[in-house]
Amino acid sequence: MWRALALLLLLIGAGVTLASPFGRDASRHYAFELIERAVKQGYGTTILVRLVDERTGKLVPDAVLFISRIDMSPDGMGAMTAPLELQADTLPGYYRFETDLAMEGGWALTLAAKIPGLPDPVQGRLVLQAVP
Repeated sequence: MWRALALLLLLIGAGVTLASPFGRDASRHYAFELIERAVKQGYGTTILVRLVDERTGKLVPDAVLFISRIDMSPDGMGAMTAPLELQADTLPGYYRFETDLAMEGGWALTLAAKIPGLPDPVQGRLVLQAVP
């Protein structure tokens, strides 16, 4: 009996979750996806992203985005950023952003979101191309 108790305490101390269906790595089963990899360079550019549970293929409609950034790090200019504003979207699981992409080239969209029921946030970095 003492061995069973010691094993249980060891597992709990190691961070193993016995009662929860979500482990610490549950957020790795979710991914942000770009709808279009090439977008129009200029002002008022719209970027549409969806958040998918990769295990089921279903969209995640109730995530709360708390980090969003866009920069030109794919072209070696990480200091070149653009404003990024989350817009209301009527499609559940889709997240629409408006930005001003002043230059053509590669842009990285960095996102983080909290999904209800998951202990850790979902993070992603998507690379898109601004074209004329």
